[in-house]
Amino acid sequence: MEETLKTTSLFGQHQKENAKLIPFAGWQMPLEYRGILEEHRTVRKKLGLFDLSHMGELEISGEGALDFLSEMITGNLTLVKPGQALYSVMCRDDGGILDDLVVYRMENKFMLVVNASNTDKISKWLEEHLPPDVSVKNRTDEIALLSIQGAPAETFLQHFCPDKLSALSYYHFIQSSVFEIPAIISRTGYTGEDGFELYVEAKQAPLLWEKIREREIPPIGLGARDTLRLEATYLLYGNDMDETTTPLEVGLSRVVKFEKEKFIGKQALLRQKEMEVPRKLIAFTMDDRSVARKDYPILLEGKNVGRVTSGTFSPTLEKGIGLGLVETMLTEWLSVGSEISVEVRGQPHPAIVSKKPFVQGSVKRGT
Repeated sequence: MEETLKTTSLFGQHQKENAKLIPFAGWQMPLEYRGILEEHRTVRKKLGLFDLSHMGELEISGEGALDFLSEMITGNLTLVKPGQALYSVMCRDDGGILDDLVVYRMENKFMLVVNASNTDKISKWLEEHLPPDVSVKNRTDEIALLSIQGAPAETFLQHFCPDKLSALSYYHFIQSSVFEIPAIISRTGYTGEDGFELYVEAKQAPLLWEKIREREIPPIGLGARDTLRLEATYLLYGNDMDETTTPLEVGLSRVVKFEKEKFIGKQALLRQKEMEVPRKLIAFTMDDRSVARKDYPILLEGKNVGRVTSGTFSPTLEKGIGLGLVETMLTEWLSVGSEISVEVRGQPHPAIVSKKPFVQGSVKRGT
């Protein structure tokens, strides 16, 4: 039986733009409009508009919401004030990553923004652990998410927003409006560039999209979103991490706060930390014209020591780039500049271990 794909409230706009539509995480989404390379370079040099309404939004409320969420994620939510957002992960008891997500702390509730492919899974996981004084509501179908990314994002958006956006720091948000449409405006993104994510009522999204498009901000598809995020070395769930990997293995130790009294997965992660993490995520650039792809073998002196988790052609660097999980014991002397190989279609191709990120964009990471 053929899967019935969901569509966002902006599906009509994508059709009007003649987007190339593909199935993605149960949704029919735009891969590209004018070509991935052109769209990628548009965001790096100017501004681009994304439809991210497939992402899941879960509302958590109730007297015990803070304590409940603190136990469900690895991050320290007690340090997050209303108007701030926190990037964190949610783990199983064995430390495997259920999802990486962003938690928005509002005055009397929280909003979790989760990966589209994991919305139902995370909703069910929360329900299974839910105390009687907390409720979870899946608001994904009610909320649309648009994103404006690129260095001039603040200057552009300020013309249509009554609040001072220069006062909005990275990973902070406000309840405001854009083009007089009520919106949560969040200084967050997934491209490495400065930008804002706009949460609005789904029924208002087409009007907001058209208002932005009237100002000649071009639409950007999921293809360029992937190349942009990889240049910035942002991880992708299902590629660089999943339930078989822990946050310590994929370079997310910074979001695991062991000083917390408890969180699901803490004991397993503590054991892994004390015994030495068995795998680590490295970044690499190809040293020839080849392009690495997911699951290609990574070789060291001819021996298979790991696999590529994400790989693409970098439009900015004009060469192949990638991330890969390698075995720590076999690669303990690897450092930036070390020579490795990636097996592409059965043949080894030279690569160099790189520092992260591959490309430093305009994103403001201050607090």
